[in-house]
Amino acid sequence: MPEVIKYENVSKIYKDKKAVDNINLSIRKGEFLTIIGGSGSGKTTLMKMINGLVTPDEGRVLVHGQDIKDTDVIELRKKIGYAIQGNVLFPHMTVEENISYVPKLLKMSKEEINDIVNKNLEMVDLPLDIRKRYPSELSGGQVQRVGIARSYASSPDILLMDEPFGAVDAITRYQLQREMKKIHKQTGITIVLITHDILEALKLGTKVLVMDNGIAQQFGTPEDIKERPATPFVKDLVEMGLL
Repeated sequence: MPEVIKYENVSKIYKDKKAVDNINLSIRKGEFLTIIGGSGSGKTTLMKMINGLVTPDEGRVLVHGQDIKDTDVIELRKKIGYAIQGNVLFPHMTVEENISYVPKLLKMSKEEINDIVNKNLEMVDLPLDIRKRYPSELSGGQVQRVGIARSYASSPDILLMDEPFGAVDAITRYQLQREMKKIHKQTGITIVLITHDILEALKLGTKVLVMDNGIAQQFGTPEDIKERPATPFVKDLVEMGLL
């Protein structure tokens, strides 16, 4: 599969500290990459480089072979889905209006937008009669589902997710994980998901990146991480997570 995202000797420095330290990484089309690490490990900084929210101080990030620095980031962001933790919906908009926000920016027809809203609600296992409700009328799990539906509304080929299930209960989290695996299988979209939960990282990812203090500790399949941890940090993380 072709490379969709590539990091070449990428570093990011904040106040004389490298938040991301010389990362080299390729993400191929259709992969589901989970990035696991503690607070301050550099995982969110690394992901935000993909849609130009953060620019590297050293090295370069390429999306579809083009350096982010030479890209119109506004246009780029319209083509990349983005879902984050918590209530990320526009509170003054209905579910339908939230999901159709980007398609309207892309000047899609009313018929196309209507089809997208219906299709994406079904994709995240929500009833169509929820369309006219406002975020305040939804449960936490429903809010997260609508957020995922909205992030996929422009049919992006890249979906970025920053701890998207962190604000819901364990049962809802399990259900959302299952939905994401289903969506990935159905669409073949390239997904980058950040988590602090090693079990979630191993369950969802086709590839896993373990970060600590801005350094890539290991990049590989879930089996590689579990069976062949590359550093003591990875070994400890896996053992603690699987207890």
